Amino acid sequence: MTVTPRALYAPSLALAATLLLVASAVGAPATWTLVGVAVLLPLLGLTARWAAGRWAWPCCLLGGVAVAFWPVSLLGNAGWPEVSGAALFWALPAAGAVAAGGYLRRQAGRARRAVTEARREQQLELARDLHDFVAHDVSAIVVQAQAARFVAGQDPAQAVAALERIEAAGLNALATMDRTVHALRVAGGGPTAPTPGLAELPALVERFEGGVLEADPAAVAGLSREADSTAYRVAVEALTNVRRHAPGAAVVTVAVRRTGTGIELSVANSPAGGRGRGRWTRRRSGTGLEGLRGRVEAAQGTLTAGAVDGGGWLVRAVFPAVAGAQG
Repeated sequence: MTVTPRALYAPSLALAATLLLVASAVGAPATWTLVGVAVLLPLLGLTARWAAGRWAWPCCLLGGVAVAFWPVSLLGNAGWPEVSGAALFWALPAAGAVAAGGYLRRQAGRARRAVTEARREQQLELARDLHDFVAHDVSAIVVQAQAARFVAGQDPAQAVAALERIEAAGLNALATMDRTVHALRVAGGGPTAPTPGLAELPALVERFEGGVLEADPAAVAGLSREADSTAYRVAVEALTNVRRHAPGAAVVTVAVRRTGTGIELSVANSPAGGRGRGRWTRRRSGTGLEGLRGRVEAAQGTLTAGAVDGGGWLVRAVFPAVAGAQG
């Protein structure tokens, strides 16, 4: 078992305080007891700062009593006002040393809690990223696998095409997990991978059956980096929602264009076939509309979602245009 210097502060303070009390009680020379006081004061601060809580405060109390008591034996037959005044006078530096150590202890505790909370938020952020992006690819794998099962007997070529799309979605999910691992390495000082943005939107829409992309390159270039990555997340989340709740939608249009209020990303699907609802729902995991709205607002944008004429569904995010944002 390794004993650190910090673990010795409390027992050293208790021992020094006991020796000073005994020396003061037996009438040791004032020079000796004053040296004991000089030793006790820094020990009080160090113990209040570093010692374990169950030992720190009892030992500090004992040390404070020892410091306050040492001049009493020197006063002889003085009355209680003089004795009390002397004890109070010498208790003040002891209390100051404990207060200084306690303040530093409190500040260190706040810093630790802040770091813990920051790490927790980072972990949640990474978990949300992994869930949002991988869920899109996994839903694509499920849909394509179901399609391949139904067409395998009648049209093997279509089944092969579905298997190729399953392979592509699986590879993309692995790439997403690799980016998450890279992001985790950043905390340790390692290299990282760039955050996905609208530059990957064409590939995303191409993998989506029935997807149509209408993107204005000038509008894409007018987004800040934060808005660019957030807009891509909106597109991923909206397309995943279409797969889950409007699997029969014949056409899903993803558009990026300039509007009077900024840069707009919209994802609109035609009415769902079968029993698909075509609506945006809140997931049990806590993502979905409310979680995504918070991200969009953090990027200074606005997010709306709702039904459109004809039974379809529209997700629309608008971000402020920034001149030369990605130049």
